[in-house]
Amino acid sequence: MLLSPFVAVLRGINRVGESIAVHAGEMGVLAWRVTSALFTGKMPYREFLTQAYSMGIQSLPLVCVTAILSGVVTTQQGGYQFTSSIPLYVLGSVVTVGVVLELGPVLTAIVMIGRVGARITAEIGTMQVSEQIDALYSLGRDPIVVLGAPRIIAGLVTMPALVAIANLVGIFAGVVAAEIDVGLGRESFLYGARLFWHSYDLFYSIAKAVAFGFVIPLISVHMGLRTRGGAEGVGRATTASVVFMIIAILVSDAMFPPLFLD
Repeated sequence: MLLSPFVAVLRGINRVGESIAVHAGEMGVLAWRVTSALFTGKMPYREFLTQAYSMGIQSLPLVCVTAILSGVVTTQQGGYQFTSSIPLYVLGSVVTVGVVLELGPVLTAIVMIGRVGARITAEIGTMQVSEQIDALYSLGRDPIVVLGAPRIIAGLVTMPALVAIANLVGIFAGVVAAEIDVGLGRESFLYGARLFWHSYDLFYSIAKAVAFGFVIPLISVHMGLRTRGGAEGVGRATTASVVFMIIAILVSDAMFPPLFLD
């Protein structure tokens, strides 16, 4: 009897570990099949262009709004924290580095999870429970090639562009907010930004964008293909997919500094 709670905990850990291993293995196979579809020329490029337009152009307004708010809030909080002992032009560096290294990639990824990742899971999940995926198999077409590859490759292509735009918009918003809120002129802001800028920071930001642009559609396609149980199952799969994507983005973001900044 005394061992029962301990055994229950071990069983729970075993179930979680087994589930993680299964998901990781299936996503590894999915990534390999998508890569094969890309290099063998089997991916439907018209569907890729459709997904790229949906992920990129149609997501741009929301990404820009998020970037503006990140630049403004960072400037306001930085100006509030600074005292007379710190030169005010350093605010330019704080805002620029904060937006480029962290806020631009991460907030854009969160926007893409809510706008794109959930949609992909719901779309493919609905096709799964309505037996449209089985119909593709019966016609001799691979759903991963037809549905998964265009979405994952589109995420890889559009995410770096969106992050680059978000970085520029966020810095510009920071410049305007600094001039209005704390009286820091544009020249002083840009002087501070250049003073502590490293060209490697841009590579770091785009590398994050590439990683996030791969992880988000990969998880959403994977969860969509695993959907079971009708409309209720689609809802469960979409919710689980959003949770997994957020955790994956935060874990990936935490792994970048020790891997690329040390």
